[in-house]
Amino acid sequence: MTSTAGGAAQLLAISDLHIGYPENRALVEGMRPGTDDDWLLVAGDVAETVADIRWALKTLAGRFRKVVWVPGNHELWTRPSDAVPLRGVARYTHLVEMCRDLGVTTPEDPYPVWEGPGGPVVVAPLFLLYDYSFLPAGCTTKEQGLEYAQGTGIVCTDEYLLHPDPYPSREAWCRARVAETERRLAGLPGDLPVIPVNHYPLHRHPMDVLWHPEFAMWCGTDLTADWHRRFRVPAMVYGHLHIPRTTFHDGVRFEEVSVGYPREWSKRSQPPGRLRRILPEEGEER
Repeated sequence: MTSTAGGAAQLLAISDLHIGYPENRALVEGMRPGTDDDWLLVAGDVAETVADIRWALKTLAGRFRKVVWVPGNHELWTRPSDAVPLRGVARYTHLVEMCRDLGVTTPEDPYPVWEGPGGPVVVAPLFLLYDYSFLPAGCTTKEQGLEYAQGTGIVCTDEYLLHPDPYPSREAWCRARVAETERRLAGLPGDLPVIPVNHYPLHRHPMDVLWHPEFAMWCGTDLTADWHRRFRVPAMVYGHLHIPRTTFHDGVRFEEVSVGYPREWSKRSQPPGRLRRILPEEGEER
């Protein structure tokens, strides 16, 4: 894969755009690829209304060679003010169909293969949710964890706006998604590495720095704790925590690529909305 812009193609990533904030919408308006062949991975939480999600993904799809999207929890919220009042699986399905209309790859589509620098590698957009297995210290059940979180005042808005219909619970939806996704990943060619893209990290270690550890309950599942080893993963892309950084676990690179809210990114030394380069790896010659 070569670029007509004179440079090598890049696999880039971003998440947690939250374009309901005017400052964040302006960041999306300014996002551009570095070459004509750059791909962009969007790891969830683009916005909370279907209209805003569509605007952002349409804008980005018109600029990048390929855009790959996975849902965050905010896309799945059903707000009374949203013109599309769908809930649960119906809402997710609606967003997938919208993405297909825009030419954006989703977790329901065949996994594309990146053949640019650092490739070939399968890019696997995932939709897994969470199952409350990242419990606070001293808690052994979801009920205990929620009681503890309510006592601290740190309760995710998902409890009120993210509906699992027709599943009986969010954790049941999560387990179904994990089982289906595990089968797909296990069926990939064994000679190709995989870059998973998920709104939540596949492993719990990124939660070690949370100011409010109880929030980890809404951040993933122990069911994926070994996926970064099982599926030949050179890098795992996620968002959700609003703590953009690179960590390593079992020698695997975990890239948190979120923008976050203006009150968060305005305090950072790095310019907001910087697209993270996944391949070739940051620091490598292109």
